[in-house]
Amino acid sequence: MGSKPSTPETRYVSGAVTTAAKILVVGHFAVGKTTYIGSLSEIPPLRTEERMTQASTHVDDLRGAPDKVTTTVALDFGRLTLGEEIVLYLFGTPGQQRFIQLWEDMARGALGALILVDPVRLADSFPVIELVEKYGLEYSIAVNSFTPDTQYEEAEIREALDLLPDTPVSYCDARTRESSAKALITLVQHLLARAA
Repeated sequence: MGSKPSTPETRYVSGAVTTAAKILVVGHFAVGKTTYIGSLSEIPPLRTEERMTQASTHVDDLRGAPDKVTTTVALDFGRLTLGEEIVLYLFGTPGQQRFIQLWEDMARGALGALILVDPVRLADSFPVIELVEKYGLEYSIAVNSFTPDTQYEEAEIREALDLLPDTPVSYCDARTRESSAKALITLVQHLLARAA
């Protein structure tokens, strides 16, 4: 959904690339991580989506996503080349608690994390923020809002999530490349500022 088709020129990383960076795209269940990576990836994204079954009925909370019929069961992966020498690898993690053990491996070597949050289900973001902080990752928040009536002021988001003053907050629609790119740029600028 939304990714550019792969061609022989884009399938492989250019030999000129000298720097690779790993970014995690995280968030609670059904917040749009798979869609987000698909909107940015220059290659067909790797998706491990499976149909949801009756077994998940009492486990996965579909409030806010009643039409969801698939879920990520391992990871999402995409690639985005920046300039001629830098490539970003985007790793999406499943949002359900039962996949927590994947996080340790996924967090290893990551420069930072983009935390997608749904303004209607902000409380669901607390366990995700705690995990990102547990693994010592720098992060920014991207409020993934599909409808205008769920827009909240940045100050309201900050207060609800109890964010530090220097934690960046951006707004995006994970379905569109331009909007997703702006959220990623906010994270990268934050990481560069921290590294300076």
